[in-house]
Amino acid sequence: MINAIVLIDAEAHRIPETAQAVADLDGVDTVYSCAGDVDLVAIVRVRDHEQIAEVVTRGINKVEGVTNTVTHIAFQSYSSADVEAGFSIGS
Repeated sequence: MINAIVLIDAEAHRIPETAQAVADLDGVDTVYSCAGDVDLVAIVRVRDHEQIAEVVTRGINKVEGVTNTVTHIAFQSYSSADVEAGFSIGS
């Protein structure tokens, strides 16, 4: 499975309806309502890259109330229990 994180700007007065419409789309796993720079974050889970474009361009972008989207493809997940991941800041 390929995971994508879609940041969604929406019309402020339509956020709940827009979030529900996005959540109902095939390929969309979860939708979060946010405070900050974006209104909604959708987690898209599909089998191949072409499906991401399909879900975002022909699905999410067509939902009434969506004004803009930015898609990020997730390649690796990390957790606090992941002892193999190494992080460093600075030298």
